[in-house]
Amino acid sequence: MNLYVGNLSWTMTEDDLRNLFEQYGTVTSIKIVKDRETGRSKGFGFVEMENDTEAQNALSSLYDKEILGRKIVINEAQERPAKPGGGGGFKKRSFGGGGGGGYNKSGGGGYRDRDRGGYNKRDYNNEY
Repeated sequence: MNLYVGNLSWTMTEDDLRNLFEQYGTVTSIKIVKDRETGRSKGFGFVEMENDTEAQNALSSLYDKEILGRKIVINEAQERPAKPGGGGGFKKRSFGGGGGGGYNKSGGGGYRDRDRGGYNKRDYNNEY
């Protein structure tokens, strides 16, 4: 069972969290979420326990208990909802090249218009 643990002290380490939960059963993984830029704890994390009964016991025993000066909150972790429209991140874009662009009777667009006049590879090679 995966548990969400919130309102953690900024000074709590993953080892501290593991020691706290191992009193109730076998802990398979621990993760305290940290800020990417500063590396500082965001004040919450996740504890995965092997046995659901042990996890429920830890949840009921530790819920709203003061640890390192803060009352922690524990809930069963929920799956993250999928973002609409699929994944995020980098979006491919097309720059220049074929395909029309705006109101242009001749079509085309982008940087390849130079091939219609001015610079021509054959002219360049013939000059030298």
